[in-house]
Amino acid sequence: MNSTDAQALLATAIPPGGGTWADIGAGEGTFTRALAELLGAGGRIYAVDRELRAIRALRRMATSSAFTILPVTADFTHEFTLPELGDAQLDGILLAN
Repeated sequence: MNSTDAQALLATAIPPGGGTWADIGAGEGTFTRALAELLGAGGRIYAVDRELRAIRALRRMATSSAFTILPVTADFTHEFTLPELGDAQLDGILLAN
């Protein structure tokens, strides 16, 4: 699957116009990129994965993207926090595959 296919799958479920989301189990970012495209420049995505290889790919994506993508190393089977979230709330959570 590529990000275009992922975007087509998500299109009816993601409201346009930004928001703060978490992609839990983001892997190397196929759905993260699709979510970013749908949210637009006003969106913010916490891309969470436990694998170092995935985090490296997400960091590369974050630095080369016009979107705000914040890679987070965490295992969702344990409690974790999202940096810089503060008192804000998430607008949505994506768990794909």
